[in-house]
Amino acid sequence: MKNTTASLAVLTALVTPDLYAAQSGNSTITLGDVRVLHRESSALRTENVLTSVDVMGSDQIEDKNVMNSWQLLGQMPGIQLTETGQGAESGKATFRAFNGEGYINGIKMLIDGIPSNVNSGNQRFVDMIFPLDIEYIEVVRGTNDPRYGLHNIAGNINYATRQGGNYVDSRLTYGSFNTREVQLAIGHEEGHFAQNYMLAKQDSDGSRDHSNSNKYALGGKWFLSNDEQTFRIGAIARLYHHQADEGGFLTLDELHASRTDSPAKNDNDRSDRDMKHLSLHMDWQLNDDLNLSNKLYYNSYNDDRSITFTSYQPGNAPRQRRLWDEQQLGMLSNLTWRANHLLTLDGGISYEEQDNAYERRRFAYGVPTDFDAPPARIQNDDHYTLRNLGGYVQAIIQPTDSLKIIPAMRVDKFSGHTTAFDGTTVAKGSLQDYGWIEQPKLSVVYSVNPSIDVYANWGRTFQILTGNANPGYRVNGASAYDPSINTGKEVGVKFRPFAGTEARIAVWQQDATDEVSNMPATGTTVGLGETRRRGIDMQFTAQLDDQWTVWGSHAIQEAKVVKAFAANGESMAGKEVFSTPRYISNLGLDYRLNDDWRFGMQARAQGDYYIDTANEAGKNGGFALLDANVSYRLSAATSLDLQVKNLTDREYEYVWYDNFFWGGDDQEMFSPAPGRSAYVSLNMKL
Repeated sequence: MKNTTASLAVLTALVTPDLYAAQSGNSTITLGDVRVLHRESSALRTENVLTSVDVMGSDQIEDKNVMNSWQLLGQMPGIQLTETGQGAESGKATFRAFNGEGYINGIKMLIDGIPSNVNSGNQRFVDMIFPLDIEYIEVVRGTNDPRYGLHNIAGNINYATRQGGNYVDSRLTYGSFNTREVQLAIGHEEGHFAQNYMLAKQDSDGSRDHSNSNKYALGGKWFLSNDEQTFRIGAIARLYHHQADEGGFLTLDELHASRTDSPAKNDNDRSDRDMKHLSLHMDWQLNDDLNLSNKLYYNSYNDDRSITFTSYQPGNAPRQRRLWDEQQLGMLSNLTWRANHLLTLDGGISYEEQDNAYERRRFAYGVPTDFDAPPARIQNDDHYTLRNLGGYVQAIIQPTDSLKIIPAMRVDKFSGHTTAFDGTTVAKGSLQDYGWIEQPKLSVVYSVNPSIDVYANWGRTFQILTGNANPGYRVNGASAYDPSINTGKEVGVKFRPFAGTEARIAVWQQDATDEVSNMPATGTTVGLGETRRRGIDMQFTAQLDDQWTVWGSHAIQEAKVVKAFAANGESMAGKEVFSTPRYISNLGLDYRLNDDWRFGMQARAQGDYYIDTANEAGKNGGFALLDANVSYRLSAATSLDLQVKNLTDREYEYVWYDNFFWGGDDQEMFSPAPGRSAYVSLNMKL
């Protein structure tokens, strides 16, 4: 198949030319090289979503040393990384002033276009993917993408993995904290049959005491096409297993005493996680103007997590063992008709059915707690389903070469039921009745000249309550909840001030009704009410010459409660949504001395944020970090690289406030991030 390489400034690299020959401008910026080894789908691609879209290519991904692939997104503009650092519960990436605490999960996660959030909206399936298997990552911000519904509140992130091609790539890494990693990626394509395989194993002692981590991932992809390349069918399968100790959270006094210690109370805290994925893909170009794409998928998530939050003795609330068993079965079908050079119609339907179980056990006080002993009580033993039927239609109207207009409509409907045990009684109930949730959208882009594109969009997305029982389901006297409707708008300009350089400035705002801060795993729900998120995103990429490449971004953002629910009176009105920094910045520099030597530096920073809902416990969590790397090519097929992370040995932490769950110690709790660390990798490509 055709192998196409796109440079930093070529934004059409993600699509084949025949699909987009008549397009006007777009709002996408690409960082790095994007290899297109195949036509992934004949459906319309992300460049038709006229919002702030960023794409990061494989050359910025495959040689990065990360413990988890969500950390790769720290290189991209406006991405907040919430680094909880507790075993398999390591953290996640968010943007547009949605935080990563687990209460308001506003980002739709996809892998090869397959929905990849767990029921709560958390992004755990991403851990199945390792850098050497990633072809590119797309980040779509805003409310005007009609392709997805559930969890697509502020936008979506798609990890596209390698499919097709002939290669044998491997990477061996050793580094700080006795970290050992091997990645092996194999692609073999002959005739009309393509197969790809991935094997990865990672072990580390961790940066703190009692933070060992051991994981592996296996993956395979098999695709068959016809002679005319108009029909393609295939399957993707993945297995993942992760065992990890949890160092626990530190009080301020414990943090000052030692940043690497793990309190004795956490000696038995651990995670044991298994995930599986299987999907079937079919793309069919029925004729020159009509294309059909279908995906059928199965995701499985099993997690056994033991955790001790605080050290005070009364009761058994802080000592928990949580067990998840989630099964997802779904499909997506898309039909695209290119009527003429003025009009393209695109539509799709999706269905997902979840069958989930969640158990939460409480244990008697102990230092450490024996989580294998009989529990003091069972707080949750719940079984619940969630069904989502959705569909969308959009029209791509291009009346002139300079103007493109995209009106769209998406609708979603949910149903399900639960059998919930609250420690005393068993209750049954149905999911909140949200009815059909309508989400109109409108996008426009105008090319002022070949160097300037102005775009604007307006759209609605939604939040529903997920989880096992009250208030997501009508049990135990739960009140009726309406869906939280998010109305977003954005105006931006993308321009090319000189050759090899692109820049974008966007102003955006997102208003939500009836927003609820909800964490099903802890049974914690806080009704926020009407909220407003707004900000300014500024970014640029510049390939100055054959040797120098520089990129940077600065996102200013704010998230506030405008009008609190009546139950909260005026106590929350005007407060900032907790754990939301006011700015996020990135700066990167690559220098290629010659064909053999390459040097790079990447800096990222974010501001402090309020750590509690009432904004009374002060701000924390800000940082400024610098990473550096050097790579040397030993031969045409072999290279060696050294990466130093947190070069200046900056001390920073993830911080949360211990009063949300149990009215505990009313104090900050810290998870220290690693200090300076170094990794050496040997890369071999055949």
